Amino acid sequence: MKNHKKTVLSAGVIVVRRDKQGKWRFLLLRAYGYWDFPKGLVELGEDPLEAARRETREETTITDLDFRWGYDFRETGPYNLGRKIARYYLAETRTKEISLPVNPEIGKPEHDAYKWVTYEEARKLVAPRVLDALEWAKGLLDRSS
Repeated sequence: MKNHKKTVLSAGVIVVRRDKQGKWRFLLLRAYGYWDFPKGLVELGEDPLEAARRETREETTITDLDFRWGYDFRETGPYNLGRKIARYYLAETRTKEISLPVNPEIGKPEHDAYKWVTYEEARKLVAPRVLDALEWAKGLLDRSS
């Protein structure tokens, strides 16, 4: 009998904002020592874009996402023993100060820190599986600036 692993989809947003100098800053969240963009599991019957919006709101309190580059996305290769794929959309926010609210299911925030970073800093911090999505987002930002 073959072992059929079901791959689950996570959806999130590469959230960016302009700093006072007009340079793009990327929002990173830290959980379990890893830096990543806001994301979470797509629930049964949920549209991945709506899941990405919901997860960003739940994890950061950001509600003013502007998907000005459209609704294209970039997905990671399988990770977590091949059981997960993460899909990232790109959106801008004007929100600078965020909160890391308590997740009622676990009784604490899902992340222990956040920071707004430059592209160069993000490249050094994110996990290798996220680099392709970061490069894709940077390309969109560069073409629109």
